[in-house]
Amino acid sequence: MLNNSGNMPEIESKNLTIIEDQLKYEALAAKKSDVYAQYFADPALKSCAQQLANHHRDNFNNLLNYLESHR
Repeated sequence: MLNNSGNMPEIESKNLTIIEDQLKYEALAAKKSDVYAQYFADPALKSCAQQLANHHRDNFNNLLNYLESHR
């Protein structure tokens, strides 16, 4: 739903806090997965950790884009 100026409505403070927390969790999970990928010698485990890192980076970017769309 658009507000009077044609932009997306502002995000309520409580929801903004939740999204900000989730951004932090996704960034941390991506970093941890990258570190785990460096430690694994098994190519299958390394690939799995890299895919997991990419998944968390995608989640982070999607949340960030959502916030940007509500500016």
